[in-house]
Amino acid sequence: MHSPPNPADAAPTLSVNKTVFLASSLVSILLIVFTILFPQASEAVLGNALRWVSDHFGWYYMLVVAAYSLFALYVGLSRYGDIKLGQDHDKPDFPFLTWAAMLFSAGIGIDLLFFGASEPLAHYLTPPDGSGGTPEAARAAISQAFLHWGLHGWGIYALIGMALAYFAYRQNLPLALRSALVPVFGRRRTDGWLGHSVDIFGVVCTLLGIATSLGIGVLQANAGLSHVFGIETSKLVQTVIIVAVVAAAALSAMSGVERGVRRLSEINMLGATFLLIALLVMGPTVFLLNAFTQNVGDYFQTLIGKTFDVYAYQGAAGAEWKAGWTIFFWAWWVAWAPFVGLFIARISRGRTLREFVLGVMFIPLGFIFAWFSIFGNSAIELVSHGATALGETALADPAMGMFALFEHYPFAATWSLFAVLIGLIFFVTSADSGALVLANLSSKNLASGADAPIWLRLFWAAATGLITLGLLFAGGFSSLQSVSVVAGLPFSLVLVVYMVSMWKSLRQEGNKRKANAVDKAMVLDDGRNWRNRLNRLVSFPGAKTALRFMVKTLPPAMLEVAHELQAKGIDSTLAQDKQNHRLRLEILHGEEVDFVYEVRLIEGIKPVFALGQAGNLASAGEQEKYYRAEVFLQDGSQDYDIVGYTKEQIIIDILSQYERHMQFLHLER
Repeated sequence: MHSPPNPADAAPTLSVNKTVFLASSLVSILLIVFTILFPQASEAVLGNALRWVSDHFGWYYMLVVAAYSLFALYVGLSRYGDIKLGQDHDKPDFPFLTWAAMLFSAGIGIDLLFFGASEPLAHYLTPPDGSGGTPEAARAAISQAFLHWGLHGWGIYALIGMALAYFAYRQNLPLALRSALVPVFGRRRTDGWLGHSVDIFGVVCTLLGIATSLGIGVLQANAGLSHVFGIETSKLVQTVIIVAVVAAAALSAMSGVERGVRRLSEINMLGATFLLIALLVMGPTVFLLNAFTQNVGDYFQTLIGKTFDVYAYQGAAGAEWKAGWTIFFWAWWVAWAPFVGLFIARISRGRTLREFVLGVMFIPLGFIFAWFSIFGNSAIELVSHGATALGETALADPAMGMFALFEHYPFAATWSLFAVLIGLIFFVTSADSGALVLANLSSKNLASGADAPIWLRLFWAAATGLITLGLLFAGGFSSLQSVSVVAGLPFSLVLVVYMVSMWKSLRQEGNKRKANAVDKAMVLDDGRNWRNRLNRLVSFPGAKTALRFMVKTLPPAMLEVAHELQAKGIDSTLAQDKQNHRLRLEILHGEEVDFVYEVRLIEGIKPVFALGQAGNLASAGEQEKYYRAEVFLQDGSQDYDIVGYTKEQIIIDILSQYERHMQFLHLER
């Protein structure tokens, strides 16, 4: 047995993961150079790759995306749903509304402005089935848009987010893509080449996914500025927009999640909500509300059929439509998954799996339904009553769809300008949170809740802007589509492994619960000393009493158990953190799960009845406080206090908890 130094002193120093950073930087630089210097060649390569992936793996994308969503829902609604993403005593880092706003901004952002009116109009005028421009086509158009932006995409985010948060905050692994692979491949492989490979690809995939979204944002912003101020639509203007937005994003990323990203997310949500309500009030309100109700019903009624519809009987036309729409969206969601998953994991510590899954999948869903229903039906209603120019604009230049729609309402210029401002803020939010995540991915020894160095965030903000420029020069929107589909394919396999990892780990949690449910006698006395036990229950010790227990009574008991275990050939360690008043006994089981019994000194508030109670009097400053020696196991606080336990009672408590652990190991074998 040994007693290591203070754990706080031995904490590893935050540093750059040179392997991940250098490899991902090299790949990113090569992509930037290739797309900017050879735009025609890169456009051809990306286009061919898109067609190949769509032709050969379209069916796979449809199946695997359905599996992600079903698995996430199962976890959230199952008996594992009350498991916390963190220790059992952890509380959420952010208020619920703030958390919801950040989910919303990270997961969708400016893309809503780009597709809100143009996508429903495209499905209405050029549907994959039947004739365009009919009432049936209008109804199906909104349902199709709901499919592309609904439960499937958010199920992908829920899967990767809960996996990363679970292993980071509950299993105390780094908040990194590799951590979710540990249950399948083991710690040795994930700390080596396999983990490096996954993190490198995650960085590249994230970079390309963000670049796709930012590229769409650039097109949207340029279209808005052209519409409102008459500024030309050109590569030069788009370059200026990217430089300006990336600079703003860098400043926001420097301030961290708690300030920059949080505040911009809240502004985003309020601004988008105001724009949505304004359009609802100015338009045919009753019709829009009726249509919204019907659209939601249509979505859930046709969900299963559309989920597995690969247009196998529509020939080349069906394959082309599928590649340009559904496969693009599924691959885009997957390409975005490392970024969004890491970000929502970063902000979700302390929430239960059920709260996380239902929040991620359904909170943004309501807003998305409202957005596409109101914007889409408003545009379709106008086109069906003669506004043909609106439909032609949406098909020819999707970025102009929203601004062309505003032309049919009062104060068109004001609403267009407002949409441009919201779009730019969305743009900044995606870029700054992206830079933050990329920097965290390329770091090591990153503590929970901490962020990478500022210079690293600035580097990735610049890289994001440059790759976005490269893709725009390579062919605009078509290249953005292609790179998303190609980048998403390999990472979709990583998400399959994540499902296996989560299943293995949740099964392990279930076995722990079974073991803890086994009734073991936690005998603290034989009944003859009941008065002493009662006295302990109604006493609320001060700091001196609790510290005396932590120094005089606790260590000999834990040391004796450790000595006895070692005498039986079982390796154990006893670590004392005097600064934070903690004592930790760890019993090592080789390849199986180790046993941890830790006691921490915790400050509490006395109940009202005890404030003036004899024996609980203290100085004025300490009048309302008392101190507990709480027991912590691997899954966090057990919520009971052992101050006042004798040496023998402490040993009995340790053995009772260890007996439960041994039962858990039995269930795992």
